[in-house]
Amino acid sequence: MKDNIVLYPSVGRGHLFSMVELGKLILTHDPSFSITILIPTPPNTTPISPTTTTFGFHSSSSITFHHFPTSSPTTTTTPLPPHLLILELIRPNNHNLHQALQSISKTSNLKAIVLDFLNYTATQVTAALDIPTFFYYTSGASTICCLLHQPTLPPNPEKGDPLLIPGFPNTSAEELPNNSPELQAIFRDVGLTMSECDGIIVNTFEAIEGRAVKALEEGLCLPEGATNPLPPVFCIGPVISMPSGENDENGCLSWLDSQPSQSVVLLSFGSLGRFSKTQLKEIAIGLEKSEQRFLWVVRSRSDSENEERLEELLPEGFLERTKEKGMVVRNWAPQAAILSHESVGGFVTHCGWNSVLEAVCEGVPMVTWPLYAEQKLNRAVLVKEMKVALALKESEDGFVSAIELGERIKELMESEKGKELRQRVLSMKVSAVEARKEGGSSYAALNRLTKLWKKEDHFMLHSPNTPLVQLF
Repeated sequence: MKDNIVLYPSVGRGHLFSMVELGKLILTHDPSFSITILIPTPPNTTPISPTTTTFGFHSSSSITFHHFPTSSPTTTTTPLPPHLLILELIRPNNHNLHQALQSISKTSNLKAIVLDFLNYTATQVTAALDIPTFFYYTSGASTICCLLHQPTLPPNPEKGDPLLIPGFPNTSAEELPNNSPELQAIFRDVGLTMSECDGIIVNTFEAIEGRAVKALEEGLCLPEGATNPLPPVFCIGPVISMPSGENDENGCLSWLDSQPSQSVVLLSFGSLGRFSKTQLKEIAIGLEKSEQRFLWVVRSRSDSENEERLEELLPEGFLERTKEKGMVVRNWAPQAAILSHESVGGFVTHCGWNSVLEAVCEGVPMVTWPLYAEQKLNRAVLVKEMKVALALKESEDGFVSAIELGERIKELMESEKGKELRQRVLSMKVSAVEARKEGGSSYAALNRLTKLWKKEDHFMLHSPNTPLVQLF
């Protein structure tokens, strides 16, 4: 039987795309493996039906998809933000995961499983079945330093309190996610679970996060309560989700073809980056004040079934006044393709790590507007450590004024500071290519990882007849 690596993404297309790219990278490096990607399907939803066209690989590829149902979510007293609601689907799902892994093991030599870090409770299954377990952390090395070190931080720091975190630039408590004590406990569990696995795969490369990578390698971020040294860390990035088959239904790329080189600022904030009507109007005013060309992907907080027209969301006459310099599209645009276009010279981003890597790999400097999750931490890394971005000033509730946005965009596109940022990110673009080449840091890390999997002896899974109650 062929050596098989199972990848277990969290629920949602974004998580699935990321795992598919990881699977493709593994097979490019070592085609002797086969890859099985588990696709959990929540109740009362249509299963995602991946196709080879969607993900850019041939039907003869050694990647297969294994669908399995998720259980109904349990009720919880812990209110979860939108980006963590998937935890409610994952927690009660171990019985179904157990059955899926036993099914896969009948037809392949199961060498290891790679978990999305949000699937941390799945280690109850993998430990019971003696499966070597690795975590795939889709954000950067700097934020994993914070995640692992969090239990040692003061419990309720004031916003201005300085924080000293190994591998992370000097920062203050206001950069931390605004989590409740219950959510802090969840992340403490995530950190402890990751610290006890067989290895951690991180989507980054040494040239952009050298200090954090060194701190992880030296074991400086071991979480409080950990009983073993930190497992090996494999920085194999950049791994970027670039599913093929995306179309230019909004005409963005055609519009960019008619714009001057490096003249356009892209504003895009991810699938959860939705703004109030007040903030949208402020963004529009700021764009006019900046006097720069722009491509803006607009998402509002309105119910999608009752979406207001752009004319209702934006200042009166805005679209007409800016039609020569700007383009506004609703909800979606092919971001990776846009960032790679020669006309794009800047990016206003929510600091999601995948977006950060896409910009770095295309040599596009940024203006940072973090919205949720670890994005404030990513901002600190981009501005203070990598020095490829400008930070927006925001009010206590996260509101950004038109004046602030307009000034930062103009600074990015026209000032000497902006030129310095562009030169730095262009050098990192070169480093990203070098990291993945033979002899590069990411190539070497991936080589160590695949050799480790090859060495893993085939293990015997528990009998399919073993009562699950004995395992969990």
